Amino acid sequence: MKIRMVDLNRQLRPIKTEIDSAIQGVLEASNFIQGAPVSEFEKNLSEWLGAKHVITCANGTDALQLAFMALGLKPGDEVIVPTFTYVATAEVIALLGLRPVLVDVNPDSFNINIEAASDLITSKTKAIVPVHLYGQSADMERIMKFAADRNLYVIEDTAQAIGAEVTFSDGSTQKAGTIGHVGTTSFFPSKNLGCFGDGGAIFTNDDNLAANLKMIANHGQRIKYHHDVVGVNSRLDTLQAAILVVKLKQLNSYCEARQKAAAYYDSAFREIEYIDIPYRSDFSTHVFHQYTIKIDLRYSRDELKAYLAQNGIPSMIYYPIPLHEQKAYREFMNKDVEYPISSNLCDSVISLPMHTHLKPKELEYIVHHVKSFFQ
Repeated sequence: MKIRMVDLNRQLRPIKTEIDSAIQGVLEASNFIQGAPVSEFEKNLSEWLGAKHVITCANGTDALQLAFMALGLKPGDEVIVPTFTYVATAEVIALLGLRPVLVDVNPDSFNINIEAASDLITSKTKAIVPVHLYGQSADMERIMKFAADRNLYVIEDTAQAIGAEVTFSDGSTQKAGTIGHVGTTSFFPSKNLGCFGDGGAIFTNDDNLAANLKMIANHGQRIKYHHDVVGVNSRLDTLQAAILVVKLKQLNSYCEARQKAAAYYDSAFREIEYIDIPYRSDFSTHVFHQYTIKIDLRYSRDELKAYLAQNGIPSMIYYPIPLHEQKAYREFMNKDVEYPISSNLCDSVISLPMHTHLKPKELEYIVHHVKSFFQ
């Protein structure tokens, strides 16, 4: 049985005619940069998210960089970021001369630990980046209060959780990425909403911040050839925008398909004492960019991975090395801070195949072999 970690070809088939038409429309118009589909997608995504402004850009890493630049952070300013995340979250902080301050994560959701972060605040701390890991939002109600009490900016990294919905204590709801001062996402092909190459976007409800983001992403100019600030060149090309216009219409069904597959996994693994299934918070839906289980350390996670591979089942480790152990980030280490949860997770988590078109027989095959490993 040929099983893929993410099957983009299978996802394409039902919408191929519409995708082909969208691409052909761009080719015929021949407006490959800032063509009409770009503004159409920004408008549609803004409405879908409930965000006042959506500014597209070249990729998710650029989205983070643009957010920090538009907020006016200065070299030496400190930014709180989880150590258990993909490197891009901290990478742009360091590239801009800011200082990433690494913090441990919660043992259940694997999202940023606010209690741990409170001990790391200094007079130089200017922002915090909650990463909505694997498809579930961090505790944004607590994070926003934490940030407001300390006068910090909040930059949401929503690359893995677009579509997740957060419920607040007053019963109101918002989509992940629209709660902080600015939200960012990636449209990398394997994301829940992915294009056919690189792409990204920034969300905000702040008019002035949106204007700054647009200006900085366009060489620092509001009027052509009038450069008010040092900017960058980061834009979503028209072809990718046209593809995303089509795929955005499928995003609700994509999320539902992932949740259905996750429910099947949950039911199969819930009673296995050596497996912790993904945690579900009471304040956020889960859109399962990844289905990540935690393996009891009495068993070897790496042996499970090898066993699955022998049986034609791919799996991934997100992430095998935390940022505080990465050579590039050792200079930012606080030797008095420990990261026991993140270190444990790097040895115990494994992500199983998860995509929008997993077939029942594939899920059954995967579950059978995971179970057989523990027997």
